[in-house]
Amino acid sequence: MSWQENLVEGTEGIRTLLAQTRRVAVLGIKTEAQANEPAFYVAKYLASAGLDIIPVPVYYPQVTSILGLKVYRKLVDVPGEIDLVNVFRLPEVISLHLDDMLAKKPKAVWFQSGIRNDEVAERLAQSGIKVVQDRCLMIEHRRAR
Repeated sequence: MSWQENLVEGTEGIRTLLAQTRRVAVLGIKTEAQANEPAFYVAKYLASAGLDIIPVPVYYPQVTSILGLKVYRKLVDVPGEIDLVNVFRLPEVISLHLDDMLAKKPKAVWFQSGIRNDEVAERLAQSGIKVVQDRCLMIEHRRAR
């Protein structure tokens, strides 16, 4: 299998990926104080849909819980397997998280709508991690249900 097959773009591939997803780390999640921002309400929706959410905020060093869940500062600090990392970071800073993502080796990484970094996506795909770019996880999850 070539690494390009780990770049998930079609509806069927996304549907299959979501069917296998239970545990989602949200990298760049916002807090309840930013409830009107996608980096908060997408995670809240996923939790309400029954997925296990793991908050991994980049900012808010004083915050210890979001959505009533324990906050982790790095993906590698999260105990157990991660099915999917939902990324809410600017495309130009995603590479700062690449080593953390590669070390944790989630099954998949999902860059939210408007977020695309082909270089990072390629590195993840080459290491066997599925990648979705520039799509809203909430919209795709609703569509797949």
